[in-house]
Amino acid sequence: MKSPLLTLPGAVPAEGVDEAVAAHYGDLFREQRALADGTGFVDLSHRGVVAVTGEDRLAWLHLLLTQHVSDLPAGRATEALILSANGHIEHALYLVDDGGTVWAHVEPGTQEALIAYLESMKFFYRVEVADRTDDIAIVHLPAGSIAEVPEGVVVRETPHGRDLFLPRADLESYAAQAGPPAGILAHEALRVEQHRPRLGFETDHRTIPHELGWIGSAVHLQKGCYRGQETVARVQNLGKPPRRLVFLHLDGSEVHLPAAGTELRLAEDGPEGRKIGFVTTSARHHELGPIALALVKRNVAVDAPLVAGDTAAAQEVVVEP
Repeated sequence: MKSPLLTLPGAVPAEGVDEAVAAHYGDLFREQRALADGTGFVDLSHRGVVAVTGEDRLAWLHLLLTQHVSDLPAGRATEALILSANGHIEHALYLVDDGGTVWAHVEPGTQEALIAYLESMKFFYRVEVADRTDDIAIVHLPAGSIAEVPEGVVVRETPHGRDLFLPRADLESYAAQAGPPAGILAHEALRVEQHRPRLGFETDHRTIPHELGWIGSAVHLQKGCYRGQETVARVQNLGKPPRRLVFLHLDGSEVHLPAAGTELRLAEDGPEGRKIGFVTTSARHHELGPIALALVKRNVAVDAPLVAGDTAAAQEVVVEP
């Protein structure tokens, strides 16, 4: 479902899973600066939207998610994961309860698999699960924004801004009065700067929450059983994750950014050295220049200079080794 905002002046479609929204509207750095200053909005209408209703919704979700949600107050934002039996990340949900419905937005195209899993786990609980992607669009307002929110629109407010669950039919009219639009590339650059992982970008088929720093923000360590909890508890209490998320400052003299999947090596070992990790997301930041998130082996020294392909990279710790 392509966004109608792709018809706005200067809009250039994004690529990959974000192709249904704009990468930018003609000026990437201006759009980043606007978001950093708390103005404008980001069209995230391509994201999946799932709604859970029924009087057992919070108690039921509490059994399935990594987050403690049984007593989630209305209006409080949280995030949660669904893990495999082996503790690998399968879904990431960005949640808020409005007092009668739990609303979640998820990565584009993942809502069908998520709903299939949730439906399989309903049993005798009084809950209903619905795919609301066709009629609800996610719009992001940056932190500090004073843009008005239409009456009745569910809002998920976090330190990074507000996510609006806006009726899709109102998307174009809201965009006309919400300030200058910013593309997904600006949004992604700020996400990388803030060290926030994204499902399908910082994760692969074997990622566990500890590797990405999702313990605490998305995984509650003092709640009851859920699928994959044994792995979470074992790593937390007895060991260390095999990989860790790092933030990279990339050599600004290079014309091209290293793409996702670009292999990382120790600079001292040169281009033929042993692979010690890979780039997950790279971006051009309006102040920091070229930056990236990456996964590296846990035992890589935190001050070791790296190379991403042919690009020099200095690392900052996100997840402690």
